[in-house]
Amino acid sequence: MTTHSHLGPDPAKARPAGRTPPVSSTSGHILIVDDHGLVRHGLSLAVQARYPNMTVHEAGSLGQATRLVRELSDLAAVLYDLQLSDADGMPGLSTMVEAAGSAPVIVVSGAVDARVVAEAIRAGARGVLPKGCGSEVLDQALPIVLSGGLYAPALPAGAVRPCGPAVPQIASGSQPAPALFEELTERQRAVLRLLLDGQSNKEIARSLGVLEGTIKVHLRSIMLKLRVRNRTQLALAAARAGILAAEA
Repeated sequence: MTTHSHLGPDPAKARPAGRTPPVSSTSGHILIVDDHGLVRHGLSLAVQARYPNMTVHEAGSLGQATRLVRELSDLAAVLYDLQLSDADGMPGLSTMVEAAGSAPVIVVSGAVDARVVAEAIRAGARGVLPKGCGSEVLDQALPIVLSGGLYAPALPAGAVRPCGPAVPQIASGSQPAPALFEELTERQRAVLRLLLDGQSNKEIARSLGVLEGTIKVHLRSIMLKLRVRNRTQLALAAARAGILAAEA
């Protein structure tokens, strides 16, 4: 286990010249869980550059991470890789969320689509970060999550990509109530189910035997009824309302 503090290597060396990240006075501990040492170290430097009063800890496995969180007081957040040598996917995430207690867990993954985002939030994660994003994404993600909100990348239809162009914030209590999902028609529920499976508009249209333009109309109606603005918020809303499991 490697532990870094703000007295370690100069975090300014970890960022491109001319880019100065915002600095926060927030204190406490942040745990980075990843079985690739260079990834952990890079994240540590990026976090230290933004939170010099934070102590950043590293763990290379789920077992090491769960032992460490029991020793730490004032744990602010956990950055957690979905694929570890001793844990795989959502079961490992659920274990990490339980061990972290009230500290938010942010998933860090190499492949992110709407399904991964929805399942991670349903498992208790408070954010999702694609590994392909630049370190500046932490300027948006960490303040949102540390203040009690949810962070996820905005993803295009059916995409598995390193980083989305925009990031919606969905704070606690802003999700549509499960009753709103009951207002969906049978066809809209079918569209929603296929959307949560990660299918594109064209794939959904092919599955249902309709025109792609019809699917776009259905999606606009669904988002209007559920009071969300994009596909990622829709997936998050379904996960938070417990719809994902019912529709899967």
